[in-house]
Amino acid sequence: MTDTESMIRELEDRRYRAMLESDLTTLRELCSDGLVYTHSNAERDTKTSYLQKVESGFYVYEWIEHPVDILTAAGDWAIVAGEMRASVINNGEPRKLDNACLAVWVRESSGWRFVAYQPTPKPG
Repeated sequence: MTDTESMIRELEDRRYRAMLESDLTTLRELCSDGLVYTHSNAERDTKTSYLQKVESGFYVYEWIEHPVDILTAAGDWAIVAGEMRASVINNGEPRKLDNACLAVWVRESSGWRFVAYQPTPKPG
């Protein structure tokens, strides 16, 4: 594993920990201003709308597992393919998530930033 790949794994861990803790400061730091965050119900959020929802309690994560299957880093981008299993309160409704997912990180002038997320619900 390269140094960049190790760093991206650490950033992914920080991001998921921040989601669990509703840590807006860390999420704001990690997310690119151009973030496109797609949810498993096909809705999309920007950085601003996602952070507003986290702040308002629209998303309350109770637990999250995020095993990584493939991490590819080249130049100024990295792709993380894996899974995201979670228990979340989504707008007041409890939900269990079991998704395959793809996260994209880009090296911007201010450092590595989370720029895109795409989950796919697993059949079952």
